[in-house]
Amino acid sequence: MRKKIIAGNWKMNKTIGEAVELANGIKLDLAACTEVDVVLCPPFTALKSVSDVVSETQIAVGAQNMSSEDEGAYTGEICHTMLKELFVRYVILGHSERREYYKENDFWINKKVLKALEKNLRPILCVGETLAQREANETEKVVEVQIREGLKDVPASAYTELVIAYEPVWAIGTGKTATAEQAQEVHAFIRGVVKDMVGAEAANAVRIQYGGSMKPANAEELLSQPDIDGGLIGGAALDATSFAAIVKAAL
Repeated sequence: MRKKIIAGNWKMNKTIGEAVELANGIKLDLAACTEVDVVLCPPFTALKSVSDVVSETQIAVGAQNMSSEDEGAYTGEICHTMLKELFVRYVILGHSERREYYKENDFWINKKVLKALEKNLRPILCVGETLAQREANETEKVVEVQIREGLKDVPASAYTELVIAYEPVWAIGTGKTATAEQAQEVHAFIRGVVKDMVGAEAANAVRIQYGGSMKPANAEELLSQPDIDGGLIGGAALDATSFAAIVKAAL
């Protein structure tokens, strides 16, 4: 049985003070939660403060991005050593906003995934299609390329340490959500691609989140699908009550 994982991607929101307030609110409800893996991914500036808030709890901290390099002249970047020093355990890689706005491609995303695994960080690899690609019936083609290229050279044994997040780009921050059936169909397809790449054992073990406008109203239906193992939560993660409700829907 795969353990559900709910991760809150706060994106470029929350000052340090606001992040502490939000983390404390989530902590009140979820500090002792062991049935679901809970991950908070604040901006880099708030990682230390949020780590301090949840240090005595079961809640983990994740970063929103990471360099594929160990150190050096890479202005504006942050490396694995810096993240681990702040007790970060997860890192979101290949988010559609990084792909679209900062032109990250599968080659560089794969380098980051491999570096994260090498340094004992758990990557959350994001994949998903745009509305135009879905309407052109290219969802499976697009997602398969992102999976195969993003996870290139990742050994089967590492699939228990990574997470895949399916995020249909057309459903991120729009209020639109794939139906539970649509989401399940793509999640099952992703698991099939992984099986073809590295075998059934790894495919059955890897956790696949849904990441497109999951909220308290639809979380239970989405999370009840056999291949949906959690959620990568955007807007609803910025409210402690809403985020806690999604986690509880995963119980």
